[in-house]
Amino acid sequence: MRTYLDFEKAVAELEAKVEELRAFSDAGNTVAIGEEISRLEAKAADALEELYANLSPWEKTQVARHPQRPHCLDFVAGLIADFTPFSGDRKFGDDEAIVGGFGRFRGESVCVIGHEKGSNTEGRLKHNFGMARPEGYRKAARLMGMADHFDVPVIALIDTAGAYPGIGAEERGQAEAIARSTETCLEIGVPNVAAIIGEGGSGGAIAIATANRVIMLEHAIYSVISPEGAASILWRDTARAEDAASNMKITAHDMVRFGIVDAVVPEPTGGAHRDPAAAIAATGDAIAKALGELRGLDRPTITRLRREKFAAIGRSIG
Repeated sequence: MRTYLDFEKAVAELEAKVEELRAFSDAGNTVAIGEEISRLEAKAADALEELYANLSPWEKTQVARHPQRPHCLDFVAGLIADFTPFSGDRKFGDDEAIVGGFGRFRGESVCVIGHEKGSNTEGRLKHNFGMARPEGYRKAARLMGMADHFDVPVIALIDTAGAYPGIGAEERGQAEAIARSTETCLEIGVPNVAAIIGEGGSGGAIAIATANRVIMLEHAIYSVISPEGAASILWRDTARAEDAASNMKITAHDMVRFGIVDAVVPEPTGGAHRDPAAAIAATGDAIAKALGELRGLDRPTITRLRREKFAAIGRSIG
């Protein structure tokens, strides 16, 4: 069953009417209603296209968080063959908010690391809603080190509201783990490509997104803090999250304009959740293109270009 967002009310009503007419027709009613169904379908499609062509930053935030949006494991299943997951940071334990392992992407061996939010209640609890603890970032750093040792490119799939802010995570060195993972991203000599597939929240995202190429789905968001968090700090009122989102410049097109993201991956009309297979395939094409641009470069050049990329961001924005 499709879940509609608040701003999709008009589309929801049209599509509900279409379903009613289809059920009426399937029940054996002899009234010729095929033409009316086609008319309403076309009207709903036009309304959806117009709506998604003019989304506000807050509406894009809601799309990025849509419960039916494809998550990390969906992208892994659709893009990575022979995926073998790895567990544990060899220091404390395993964190299932970050999924990582090795497989083959279009015939090439790759290391894949990503945030997994979970697709149902049980999965969300298991993966802690994609909010990683220190052991998750230490696992990511361990896998990137292995990829570097075996000369295997790294693909990162980012979808998190941010790192887990619990007391236990802080006691186990959350900030140090994020910094170490970010440092590892910068130091490895193999190509790495990061894809922001949903939410890219704060240090929890940048810890695995410090890559040679960063791509972003059209309706994903990327920010230093969530709109709710920003509203709480600025106005002490989370109800002003929409105002915060509008002023924070968090959309994919904002990120390209500032030089933070290298490319935007178009989503199907109505968002990635309307056609997950198409969204995943388009992301795969963008990742393949990014890896192709880096193929043939030697290790020192790959590391140097990555460092220069992020230093340039700091200079231009600062």
